[in-house]
Amino acid sequence: MRRFDGETLLIATHNAGKLDEMRAMLAQTGVSVVSSSTLGLAEPDETEDSFLGNARIKAHYAAKASGLIALGDDSGLEVDALDGAPGVYTADWAETPGGRDFSLAMLRVHDALLAANAPKPWHARFRCTLVLAWPDGHEQVFEGAVEGALTWPVRGKDGHGFDPMFVPEGDSRTFAEMSADEKNRVSHRFRAIRALRTKCFT
Repeated sequence: MRRFDGETLLIATHNAGKLDEMRAMLAQTGVSVVSSSTLGLAEPDETEDSFLGNARIKAHYAAKASGLIALGDDSGLEVDALDGAPGVYTADWAETPGGRDFSLAMLRVHDALLAANAPKPWHARFRCTLVLAWPDGHEQVFEGAVEGALTWPVRGKDGHGFDPMFVPEGDSRTFAEMSADEKNRVSHRFRAIRALRTKCFT
């Protein structure tokens, strides 16, 4: 396992919510964090059908384009009654002609559950796969997941994506009803970042 030996870590994302979460989770490492959007890097096409494949694309593209060690993240919501959908296509479910709209994406999931006559509780999980890539092509992979259930109507105004619909196991609140600190202690992304910190930063 190769340790992180740089001064700056590039987060390969243009998603502001994801960047804020990852920056907070990495704060105690003392590493300076920048994003692909900050450096003006393009967003590569995510052409794979797995979280790992798409995280690899983002991480290696950013590392080679910047010369920095880069962290690529791909994550999504898996709903058991929908055979794991939207899964790796989670962001696609939010696409509209005017950009991503997760209010419509959550409604789409809800409508699909009703159409499938899926009984409650609607079991689901968030998954996160991280790829830490070096400019020389070396990579390390870390994963995290959190189990829970979906609720309707959606609740909460914080968070992003499907957070207002997802209630993690052991809590009665959605991710969007939690503070950022509370969510960041239990989320799928936190669990993947915790593994990365343990292996590469401590």
